[in-house]
Amino acid sequence: MSTCHVYRSSARRRLWASLGQFTPEDCFRIDGVTGPDEYTAVVDNNVFTNLMAQRNLRAAAEACKLWPDAAARFEVDQDEIDSWCTAADCVRIPYDEETGVHAQSDNFTDHGEWDFARTPPEDYPLLLHYPYFQLYRKQMIKQADLVLAMHLRGDAFTLEEKARNFAYYEARTVRDSSLSAGPQAIIAAEVGHLDLAFDYWSEAAFTDIRNLHDNVDDGVHVAAAASTWAAAVAGFGGMRDYAGNITFAPRLPRQLSRLCFRMTFSGRTVTVDIRRGENGDANSGVSVDQTATYSLQAGDPYETSHHGVPLTLEVNHDLTLPIPSGSSVAPVTQPLYRVPRRRS
Repeated sequence: MSTCHVYRSSARRRLWASLGQFTPEDCFRIDGVTGPDEYTAVVDNNVFTNLMAQRNLRAAAEACKLWPDAAARFEVDQDEIDSWCTAADCVRIPYDEETGVHAQSDNFTDHGEWDFARTPPEDYPLLLHYPYFQLYRKQMIKQADLVLAMHLRGDAFTLEEKARNFAYYEARTVRDSSLSAGPQAIIAAEVGHLDLAFDYWSEAAFTDIRNLHDNVDDGVHVAAAASTWAAAVAGFGGMRDYAGNITFAPRLPRQLSRLCFRMTFSGRTVTVDIRRGENGDANSGVSVDQTATYSLQAGDPYETSHHGVPLTLEVNHDLTLPIPSGSSVAPVTQPLYRVPRRRS
């Protein structure tokens, strides 16, 4: 098993090393890729791609340290491991100082804006009505890309950066893909747009039931269905898994009075039960009197955190903690005609 682990790790990291290159500015860059957003193709230094490559490179180096004999059989020497670490440490992550947001890829924020005001609702999805040459040249996004990076690699961003990035890309994301609502719900919840997160969660859940993309005859949207779990657990449950360290930062939207879920990982089973207290008002729009109860059902004690507060979970020792009220946030907007499909 360990040999297989090292083989797979080293193969992927050798792939990244071969695809990227070091520059005279001591930066590791990966050019000519297409990230999750299919309306922005063949770009340099897509943030999502580079951050995932960074994680893979560091994981490979760690795997080789844990299983040196297996690494030696695949002729992975210390110089190669050091090159992976160097590439990971200096991988290029584009950032636009003028706008104060991360550019989805090099020069993305320099592209022209799409004229949403002159795009009629019947022209969506855009790929059926406009040539890709037009789509590729504009700051217009088919599905969550940098927003997805902020979920899977949220450890690479501050909360303030996430809020600014989310607002910027929310105004340019048209969701011509069923894959977008789930990640947008997760980050909306994290940065404080709980009503919006609930709307996106509902859109993901009703994608096929209400045939929101008018193509359910071609088959169900399995990834969108799966994203409803992710939006609940990672969005309202605030679950994050960074480097194998699972933490929680739950907060309910006003439309929910309770959310309970169970997770099994590393031989442990954990239940998280989030409730609005007796003094809370599900219709007030104010996050008050919310609590989260953590229960370790099986397995060894586990160290985690609740809104950044460390805690240790043990079997037969439930912990109930208050949920801090979220800060007020400025409203965000979507492109014209592209607000989420609300349940009502």
